[in-house]
Amino acid sequence: MRPPQSLLVLGGTSRIALATARRLIARRTRTVWLAGRPSPSLESAASELRALGAEVHTVAFDALDPDSHETVLGKVFAEGDIDMVLLAFGVLGDQARDERDPAAAVRVARTNYIGAVSSGLIAARALQTQGHGSLVVLSSVAGERARRANFIYGSSKAGLDTFAQGLGDALHGTGVHVMVVRPGFLRSRTMADPKAASLTTTPEAVATAIELGLRRSSETVWVPGTLRVATSALRHLPRGLFRRLTV
Repeated sequence: MRPPQSLLVLGGTSRIALATARRLIARRTRTVWLAGRPSPSLESAASELRALGAEVHTVAFDALDPDSHETVLGKVFAEGDIDMVLLAFGVLGDQARDERDPAAAVRVARTNYIGAVSSGLIAARALQTQGHGSLVVLSSVAGERARRANFIYGSSKAGLDTFAQGLGDALHGTGVHVMVVRPGFLRSRTMADPKAASLTTTPEAVATAIELGLRRSSETVWVPGTLRVATSALRHLPRGLFRRLTV
């Protein structure tokens, strides 16, 4: 599969999304739509990508407002075909706070799952109508098995992952390709625990994996690739042992 000429990013300030956009612009992408809440960060991201030679548009998009998704995305697709949609928005939340505040926990779930279901279905239908395109969905290793430390976020990503897999099956044979990307946690400069290194990644590494996955028409991409084996082992650990893990 060739690199896309046009790209729509849902979550236009995402570090992974912007790293992916930079990489694709260096290859073939010429038109980029950055969808997100209006902010200086969104405009700064657009300016950065314009400096790389792309035609970049920003569009107001709120994952927490599903009623607006049909109109917002409809206007983007009305401007011309979109070769790739990158669903990259999401919030990590604060596990300790969210356990005490159910409304905050619901906000995490509404953003990461309900907002994704709404915009994902609308984008998929538009891609199917035009007869081609890829929908790339950023999931997370956290969705593989809920950990005590982040089960609210992890459960929302588990729902997103299952939804995206099912959507990919539903669209098989239509000309629309759905790819689920399961990155580890983004590495920080202050991360010093060597046990966590194999579960972490960088925006640039995820961008590289996304481009390779598109070329191969992959349905699932793990970043780093070693996560596939690691999470398989973790998935089958007895619950008592899993509960005591610190990574």
